[in-house]
Amino acid sequence: SDAIHNLKMNDRHFNHLLEQYDAVDLKIMRDEEKIEPINDDTLHELKLQRLKLKDELYQMAIQAWEKNDAECVIFLGNFKLV
Repeated sequence: SDAIHNLKMNDRHFNHLLEQYDAVDLKIMRDEEKIEPINDDTLHELKLQRLKLKDELYQMAIQAWEKNDAECVIFLGNFKLV
């Protein structure tokens, strides 16, 4: 949507969080697919970090959506906001 596109283009903080989310998600995925196993404590911490990042990105997307009063869709892993 336009709101998310604007965030990606104009908000460094949003981009930084999105990059962090992607990196954490990739580490989790690589563990789950047995490509690069990590210990349980680290995996738990990564999942908590991913959840925190997802929540912050969600809040920013909601604010952008409300500000633009338009449909806003963001995909983050299995996460979808409409």
